[in-house]
Amino acid sequence: MKVSIGVSNRHVHLTKEHLEALFGESYELEKKSDLTQPGMFASNSLVTIKTSKSEIENVRIVGPVRNYTQVEISKTDAYKLGINPPIRNSGDVSGSSPITIIGPVGTLNLEEGCIIPTRHIHILPNQLKMYGLEGRDEVSVKVDGEKGGILNNVHLKVSEDSFFELHLDTDDANAHLIKNGDIGEII
Repeated sequence: MKVSIGVSNRHVHLTKEHLEALFGESYELEKKSDLTQPGMFASNSLVTIKTSKSEIENVRIVGPVRNYTQVEISKTDAYKLGINPPIRNSGDVSGSSPITIIGPVGTLNLEEGCIIPTRHIHILPNQLKMYGLEGRDEVSVKVDGEKGGILNNVHLKVSEDSFFELHLDTDDANAHLIKNGDIGEII
């Protein structure tokens, strides 16, 4: 079956407490643009992520606020920052890499919170049955094109408020010359 692909650049998810620590009391995220997943949006708010080796400026915060703080980067970003974050599902930050987040009014020194996100497909529970994927946690996805290939270990992220879409980080997308809106095939 076919699945649309979304390419996800580095970004940050914040708790309300951490958002206010970085931007000030009562600060609210302002929507820049909606994302494909229901209720999620790219905000106008940007931060710097930093390690003892290097930093990356203008990293976008994705809203709305969450019940955990997390920095999602690519392996290429990890090389630049001199860290080796684990590949994890969103929200699984226990034992992940330390990172510093710098905002306009404050700084957060996180002992854990930086991950490389898994390749994952957002999918509704009824779609699992409809597509014959019940009982599976992962699939493989074939992508065509000049640098096509097979993406293994694609996690199925089941949620009641999902838009059916494969999310890849920029490294996976660049390796296969994939752009937003391209189509893959679950095999």
